[in-house]
Amino acid sequence: MRSISIPLPTVLAGFVAVLVGYASSAAIIWQAAEAAGANTMQIAGWLTMLGIGMGISTLALTIWYRTPILTAWSTPGAALLATSLPGHSLNEAIGVFIFASFLILICGATGLFARLMRLIPSTLSAAMLAGILLRFGLDAFTSLQGNFLMCASMLLGWLLAKTWAPRYAVVVAMIVGLVVCLVSGNLQSGSVPVAVVMPEFTMPHFSLSSLLGIGVPFFLVTMASQNAPGVATLKASGYDVPVSPLIVVTALIALILAPFGVFSICIAAITAAICQGSEAHPDPAKRWLAATAAGVFYLLAGVFGGSITTLLTALPVAYIHTLAGLALLSTIAGSLYQALNHERERDAAIVTFLVTASGVNLLGIGSAFWGLVAGGICYALFSFTRRA
Repeated sequence: MRSISIPLPTVLAGFVAVLVGYASSAAIIWQAAEAAGANTMQIAGWLTMLGIGMGISTLALTIWYRTPILTAWSTPGAALLATSLPGHSLNEAIGVFIFASFLILICGATGLFARLMRLIPSTLSAAMLAGILLRFGLDAFTSLQGNFLMCASMLLGWLLAKTWAPRYAVVVAMIVGLVVCLVSGNLQSGSVPVAVVMPEFTMPHFSLSSLLGIGVPFFLVTMASQNAPGVATLKASGYDVPVSPLIVVTALIALILAPFGVFSICIAAITAAICQGSEAHPDPAKRWLAATAAGVFYLLAGVFGGSITTLLTALPVAYIHTLAGLALLSTIAGSLYQALNHERERDAAIVTFLVTASGVNLLGIGSAFWGLVAGGICYALFSFTRRA
């Protein structure tokens, strides 16, 4: 049997994807769990099962399709839960998780979601992806204001490596940033305990008020703000994968693990883009290896779920922002090129990009969904007037 060699930049792309995913929203997960009345050990158990669930789903889908498919929790969904669950019991929260995952499973099994995604032009998908990622690209430079030495060193390291060794540009930036953190005393590694926490089963309770008041909005937010951008990211990166099986697999795993605190498992967008860009591997056909590495790191993060949040606090926020922005620069550039390269669709694409980048939140649904809606309306109207 032929062995598979994974280059170091490819492995590190998977590591950065998981690091960015946890660093950007792990705190929101804690807030959502606390809002549901979970104690510290239960929250640690949630993070354990989320890591395991994302690791299993990422590895299964990536290896099966030989495509860089990352899964993630729904960050917009977690934010909604953090504001909606106070006043409801932990058992009701688990009931909401099961209900929402079941609805997502139905969407995947019936093919409804796949039919909707086929209607979205590739230029609008690319524009939405660029709008989603714009904030991360900006953060790589706005972080200079309060952390000039560290961030400037990372940017300089990236620039020099990009000139002479492009594949290692993000790796160099990561190492330079860590060195500066250690020298300046900004990395507090001594305060991170190692802890393995066993997940706790919670019996679900279903109440009509929580299912309608929280479950339905949570389902809509997850589909519109997480799964839709995730599938669009795959499409914009040039990977044509059947949509329905992705939704079915992720929803089924979330449904099974929901009693242990897995509130959602979705198709990733932002973190997936890190593994789908040229920084992960120069050959698009081999970028699935980066997602495979990410799946392994997810499993490791799950095993040590009790230490994740404390570990993340050891790294400066500016470090995470700068590293994520640099890792996504090529993806942002490629998405903008694809979105604006077709003159007849350019106006609709720029509307999609701007609405998505605005961060507007209407009816509890994020800007990625509204960007597609606004761009889709423009696309349909412009196409109709040209035919008239």
